[in-house]
Amino acid sequence: MDHHFVGIPELTGVPRVAVVIDVMRAFTVAAWAFSRGVERIVLAETESEALALKESHPGWLALKDGAPAAGFDAVNSPGLLRSRDFAGRTLVQKTTAGTVGALAVANAPLVLCASFVVAGPTARFLQARGDTGPVTFVVTGEDGQADEDLACAEYIGRSVGGGDVEADPYLQRARNSRAAADLAAGLRSGYHPDDVDLCLEIDRFPFAMVARQEESLTVLRPVAVP
Repeated sequence: MDHHFVGIPELTGVPRVAVVIDVMRAFTVAAWAFSRGVERIVLAETESEALALKESHPGWLALKDGAPAAGFDAVNSPGLLRSRDFAGRTLVQKTTAGTVGALAVANAPLVLCASFVVAGPTARFLQARGDTGPVTFVVTGEDGQADEDLACAEYIGRSVGGGDVEADPYLQRARNSRAAADLAAGLRSGYHPDDVDLCLEIDRFPFAMVARQEESLTVLRPVAVP
């Protein structure tokens, strides 16, 4: 199937189906947050908006890229998030690439956010719709050039087409990516030494993540996939 793979700057118009990929680390973190009990994730355009949403909704939490900062309850690291208890909470997430990509296609009829940890469920979700026509994969890292995101997008795209697809070559590309090297070298703030490995756990979670408009907000929720 001839899917489309585009960077955020290349987006034009509103895609019919969009799958937004951020492996390292926004949508790995989002999946971990759901696994730790988060009920929904609100995607924010700016850090100021994230803090304002948190302040205006008692009980909400906020997460950002980079080092810990006043007002934020967590950072964009699966290793630092995996032991937290977020049962029943709403999390506001703002990151450099992933949330930007999701908000750029927020008006599409169907938007999924994905990484390797939910790659299989994401492909099965698309298959279950009975419509495996071209999907627009938004490769959020490095203006569409991030190999870890492109590898994940290609893996999901080929999995949607049916048949067994070997994950290892795609995971190896991600492990050899610049983002993985930067994380392993500790060049990114808000980092845990296990982050790269956690980002490369194929199908760790049994759900896809669907973004929908709820009132004036773009809200990400997990959807169980058999």
